[in-house]
Amino acid sequence: MVQTENENKGLALLKKGQKGILHAVFSRFGLILLLFAGQVLILFGIFQWFEEFLPHIMGGTALFSVIMVVYLLNSRVNPEAKITWLIVIMLVPVFGVLLFAYTQSDIGHRALKERINQIISGTREEIAQEPEVMARFDAENRGAASLARYIQRSGCYPVYDKTAVTYFPLGEDKFARMLTELEAARHFIFMEYFIVDEGLMWGRILEILARKAAEGVDVRIMYDGFCEFALLPHDYPKRLKALGIRCKMFAPVTPFVSTHYNYRDHRKILVIDGHTAFNGGVNLADEYINRHSRFGHWKDTAVMLRGEAVKSFTLMFLQMWGIDEKEQEYARFLKVPAAPLTLDSAEAFAGADAATSLALPAQPGGYVIPYGDCPLDSDRVGERVYMDILNRSTEYVHIMTPYLILDAEMEAALKFAAERGVDVALILPGIPDKKAAYALAKRHYASLLESGVKIYEYTPGFVHAKVFVSDTREAVVGTINLDYRSLYHHFECATYLYDTDCIPDIEADFQATLAKCRQVTRETVKKEKWTVKLLGCLMKVAAPLM
Repeated sequence: MVQTENENKGLALLKKGQKGILHAVFSRFGLILLLFAGQVLILFGIFQWFEEFLPHIMGGTALFSVIMVVYLLNSRVNPEAKITWLIVIMLVPVFGVLLFAYTQSDIGHRALKERINQIISGTREEIAQEPEVMARFDAENRGAASLARYIQRSGCYPVYDKTAVTYFPLGEDKFARMLTELEAARHFIFMEYFIVDEGLMWGRILEILARKAAEGVDVRIMYDGFCEFALLPHDYPKRLKALGIRCKMFAPVTPFVSTHYNYRDHRKILVIDGHTAFNGGVNLADEYINRHSRFGHWKDTAVMLRGEAVKSFTLMFLQMWGIDEKEQEYARFLKVPAAPLTLDSAEAFAGADAATSLALPAQPGGYVIPYGDCPLDSDRVGERVYMDILNRSTEYVHIMTPYLILDAEMEAALKFAAERGVDVALILPGIPDKKAAYALAKRHYASLLESGVKIYEYTPGFVHAKVFVSDTREAVVGTINLDYRSLYHHFECATYLYDTDCIPDIEADFQATLAKCRQVTRETVKKEKWTVKLLGCLMKVAAPLM
């Protein structure tokens, strides 16, 4: 294991050239990719073998296709996904049916589904909802309280008061505050991120984590297994273990063909000592703090929570960490100061210096609900929260999202809100990171504009923020994009805010970002390049997979 450290970049465990596409191809990942491709070819050959019998039974083939169409129309599959599968089955009947049966069989994640459901069921009462808090929330806004009850239905996600929330309009702002808060850690640090990549950001963080682990702080890190592709080697958790840091990959890449690859851990959670948590779109890589420019200026957002609501993020992390653990300890990690954190109580709990602590109001205003969305159940929590905000809005709903790949329900909710006279405005990237997704997003533009939805594109670069803010009273900041990946296929998390002190800051950031955008109009849609329009049309068929 190689360890390098300097004053500017922090700690690095990889040599130069030990990451990137070429290194991935000629490493363990390359071998896995080769084995995976071999299995795909074998399976395709088997499907082709069945296909050879079709010319002899053309009538049977037609009947078979009709039966599958009737089955699909009566299934619980998402309507847009039904269209995709119908096209595949009509074009290649046997191959399409076998492929559909294979994906619906849940090979690769049935055990994961059972384990996740077991954990959620076993921890449903781990954090009690304070009746007084819920009663006050219900009295203030019955509609928002109803949404809270729906969120609680899907897991252990209470409504909290006594929580101060700080909003960060850029990844750089979150990063600077992360370093300060990590330095103050005395008991435990839990980190769960979709992407971890060595560079300045991770190097500075890792240097602190290694030092804290040496001091006896319980440091745990989880990242998604897709980081193994081009970013981190398979043995990276062992390298961190040598520093005293416990590390796990969620769903590491394997050589077996499986539907398990569909369910990635897209969450971003940092919990420090049970009293401070971070959430938002910012991963642990240099482009998120504009140290490295890939698609112009990277616009991202995050929130920091201090107080009671941090318990929910602590529990979310421990639930995911415990997937492959026989026993998991929750109680000692869920103990946080009963009162809202002031400067004095923060120091007493974490032992932080006054210079690195944040003095909070004696009674932070509003209500906070950290929540998660699991792709292995029937609840589309992330989408339903967004739709509920749209349906209850009376003045405005302002949205920042990197992707716009909508199902019919979400598109209808956006349009209906605008048609009711609500100011619905979306900020999307001006420089895309994925051309196919960008072209597909534009397929929604004309329909949304007709209903009065306003669409803007961020000219300096790429918007990675996932933000909803409405009527100067409600907001969501988290990891949930407006696309099928986030709304259907990923593990996600977010922070719902009602009447918290930071909501004016979120709206002010939206307006400041809006000033750097170009507005999309019907004329600009008509003038779009024909190649982009064609790509969008073609990708529409595969939209549920994106």
